[in-house]
Amino acid sequence: MNLIAPLLDAVRAVGYETPTPIQESTIPLVLSGKDVLGCAQTGTGKTAAFSLPILQLLNNSTPAGRSPNALRPIRSLILAPTRELAMQTYENLLQYGKKLPLRTAVIFGGVSQVNQIKVLKGGVDILVATPGRLCDLINQGFIKLNAIEIFVLDEADRMLDMGFIHDVKRIIAQLPRQKQTLFFSATMPIEVESLAMGLLKNPKTVKIDPPTSTVDRIDQCVYLVDKSNKNDLLLDLLYNQGVSSALVFTRTKHGADQVEHHLEKHGIKAMAIHGNKSQGARQSALNAFKTGKISVLVATDIAARGIDISELPFVINYNISEEAETYIHRIGRTGRAGAVGVAISFCCSDELSNLRNIEKLIQKSIPEKECAWTVPNMAPTFNRTPKKVSTHRSTICTIKGSRSGNRRRN
Repeated sequence: MNLIAPLLDAVRAVGYETPTPIQESTIPLVLSGKDVLGCAQTGTGKTAAFSLPILQLLNNSTPAGRSPNALRPIRSLILAPTRELAMQTYENLLQYGKKLPLRTAVIFGGVSQVNQIKVLKGGVDILVATPGRLCDLINQGFIKLNAIEIFVLDEADRMLDMGFIHDVKRIIAQLPRQKQTLFFSATMPIEVESLAMGLLKNPKTVKIDPPTSTVDRIDQCVYLVDKSNKNDLLLDLLYNQGVSSALVFTRTKHGADQVEHHLEKHGIKAMAIHGNKSQGARQSALNAFKTGKISVLVATDIAARGIDISELPFVINYNISEEAETYIHRIGRTGRAGAVGVAISFCCSDELSNLRNIEKLIQKSIPEKECAWTVPNMAPTFNRTPKKVSTHRSTICTIKGSRSGNRRRN
């Protein structure tokens, strides 16, 4: 793929042998200087698709023999919606670029800005940031974006969902007009489409694995059980059914804490991450899970966004997601980078309508499995207003006026 030797060595060192489809399509376009609109669901190798060519382009344009103490304006900005995704992208850049004379930094909220400012003052080539902290440091005069050569907006639809769209627009206003822009989003609601149209210049569109079609290698199943029996089923899976390590999704922060306490009470090492946890606590829990110190990580949807855990075998939906599209993002935590994964869902009667909406979205029935607590012929109840399957423009990935001429359905 015309990648330079230091990058190829780094890629091999982390175990990659062949590029994923989005990497195969995107890397040559970025290396040729094109703006790219990437429509790709989670787990497709998107981070490497933009990180590798950015490292190569910046390395190739770095003056030979530049002093380590030379002034380093920020030349590439990667904007991510969550702390976890920002950290994951930063760690990948460090892995891939360890043999290159480039400096990378990451900034996000929830922690002191003192150390972040210190790193920035030392000079940074590539900055990975979340919108809130970036806006804060721009306003305080610690960051200037007038030298940006390559701008990446990652998971733009999640930026919209989390209310960051106005921060994103303020950041874009600080960028130079002449730059290369890479824009990634799993879905394309009208506000995100409008943002892309104003930001990209004659973009090339890369569309991989639409989010309405789940990754084939993920084995999906559902247990129909009463709400009161979900804890027993979870313990049975962990103790008796070969589920050795799992990422468990709950609907609420309180629910995540309850599941964590229940598992700990029964001798299973678990930790919860959600919006009420400090960044340090969230990172500590994630590291404990990655290193095997705990066997279960319990998470809410926003807290889990951006988590990339290699060879994660099981995802368990303790609560069925109210938004059908969220199910896609949840189960995409497993079955990544070619690995096989299993997604298990627990469904009680007031979640049954949500399950049917998910099946309608992915256009297949999720196989039902039986257990000691199975409710035969479960009928739906409606404790909460069920969510409708999204049929608005968020399912359309189209950039009008693009010379690529692509109209793509996501």
